[in-house]
Amino acid sequence: MDLLIALSAAVVGYLMGSISFARIVAGRVKPEADITKYVEPVPQSDLVYEDDAVSATLVNLNVGWQYGCLTSILDMLKAILPMLAFWFIFPEKPYYLIVSAAALVGHNWPLYYNFKGGRGESVVYGSMILIDLLGAVVCNIAAVILGLVVGQVHVVRWGGMALLIPWLWWRTHDPIILIYIIFMNIVFWISMRNDVRQYYLNKERAFQTQEEWSDFYDMSSGLGRFMDRYSLTALIKHLTR
Repeated sequence: MDLLIALSAAVVGYLMGSISFARIVAGRVKPEADITKYVEPVPQSDLVYEDDAVSATLVNLNVGWQYGCLTSILDMLKAILPMLAFWFIFPEKPYYLIVSAAALVGHNWPLYYNFKGGRGESVVYGSMILIDLLGAVVCNIAAVILGLVVGQVHVVRWGGMALLIPWLWWRTHDPIILIYIIFMNIVFWISMRNDVRQYYLNKERAFQTQEEWSDFYDMSSGLGRFMDRYSLTALIKHLTR
């Protein structure tokens, strides 16, 4: 691997990743919308959930779901397009993985916006379209199934990210791919640390059911209700009463 090319891949990936399409889309469609912070009181408690990730999720909440989807697609493309360029130019070398990893860092800590960015799910799954589309689909389906079994909305929502690690190792047995996806997970979960802290804080003081969690996340209330009634955790609790 050529060090200069690898460095070029990192710079290109980071600069592309630093483009905040959430800000661009929201600024064009609804300039008065503040997508830099989201504050939501937690029902039946004195807690307040705060999200400062400038992301497609906040565009969805503050501007509209269609613009949230557009933002997510654009965030995918800002990783996919430079990855494709390096893939075609250097097909035998993993420079495209460096582009992807740097794009995630740029998305989460963008140079152009005082290093205040998003979480990077769109960048990760956009990259997976090129690396292993089947893996992205299978891991998310597996996360849904696992979440239904253990009765956890959080597993449904984010479990697919972690499952990509064993999946890609099983599929490729390539140490470089393994290092790449572990790095992507580390960057993602670092950016999620404040969210995770709030989830566990809220779990102890506010929500007692998965239906309440799914409602709070704007997921299907039926999904949470099913977990509360038929998940393995729920059945064990029922049998041990």
